[in-house]
Amino acid sequence: MKFSMIFEAQLVDPTPAREHQVLHDCVEQAVLAEEMGFDRIWAVEHHSLVQYAHMSASEIFLTWVAARTRTIRVGHGVVTMPFGYQHPVRVAERAAMLDVLSGGRVDVGAGRGATRQETRMFGVRPEDTRPQTEEALRIFASAWREPEFEWHGTLDIGPGAVLPRPVQTPHPPLFMACSQHDSLRQAAELGIGALVMGFAGAEDVRAMRAVYDQALASRDGSRFVSTEVNDHFSALCPTIVLDDAARALRLGTRGQRFFAESIAHWYGGAPAPTGYAEDEDHSGALDEQRQKLIARLHEADIPARPVDTGTYNTDHAYGDAATAIAYVERLREIGVDEVMCLIQMGTVPQEVCLETIRQWGEHVIPHFRAPRASAPGSA
Repeated sequence: MKFSMIFEAQLVDPTPAREHQVLHDCVEQAVLAEEMGFDRIWAVEHHSLVQYAHMSASEIFLTWVAARTRTIRVGHGVVTMPFGYQHPVRVAERAAMLDVLSGGRVDVGAGRGATRQETRMFGVRPEDTRPQTEEALRIFASAWREPEFEWHGTLDIGPGAVLPRPVQTPHPPLFMACSQHDSLRQAAELGIGALVMGFAGAEDVRAMRAVYDQALASRDGSRFVSTEVNDHFSALCPTIVLDDAARALRLGTRGQRFFAESIAHWYGGAPAPTGYAEDEDHSGALDEQRQKLIARLHEADIPARPVDTGTYNTDHAYGDAATAIAYVERLREIGVDEVMCLIQMGTVPQEVCLETIRQWGEHVIPHFRAPRASAPGSA
């Protein structure tokens, strides 16, 4: 099992000074993650989503982290792939350059960038996001494998060389953000790894793993985007871990409340989130919001799916190290290949983020790296 962290660069009070500090705080967290034994850090790419995600140029962030570290992998989780955001050849060039300079540590995840705010900023048509994301994946896989490359589809490219060539051969591993069952099936059919939202809890992760496994078993390879197949399943794990388990729960659920309300604002038109006092009942507030959403969906005769209500679930790795170990044991039993820790949520203080990383490095990760005891009578 692998362990990683994902960064959105969230902040409650988006002044320029606080924004600058949050980005430097994320770098400090990523550097500590390597020291504490994490395998990878992921950085999102979002645009103009105030408070929710100030990580707009993740390739720059990842390059800065790679220069400050030696072994930890640096992953785009994700690059927005529709062509209005950036030309696929430029993505391929930038990722390959970072792969060379980092010594072969890059992973590339694909995303649609499908919020109305983002598509309007870049003139992207929402109906183009899904097919163009798949086409972009095919473009890079070809561009990185072939000494001279050309492509004739929605875009006409080349012929010409895409330089530099990446260190990893034939190219860095490919992933895709998956929040729904259809996207899980698509990732499996394309032969790329799945980056799965885990807010709805371990049982929803179990259901998503089953969908992915079923698609892996039934695919025939005809839709693979590359000769290099990646069947890696990463699941999000919101977490705050402190010696004071009760405070970790308060701070974790407060951070998740900010995260959930930010998503509801940018993806559903709800009011913008605000900061909250630490001692409020954030679990209760999230449950109340969940029940209200379910009622609205019921009135509209729409099924309440985990993808819609999951961000209001607070059964996560919030507590002491034993709490986190128990939650990760559930994920391991499900068959999760990588636990993707979400620590940097908008209201979580930097010192709490750093202490959570230390707790994972000193207690949680070693528990899963230690050899497991053999069953009695086994060889």
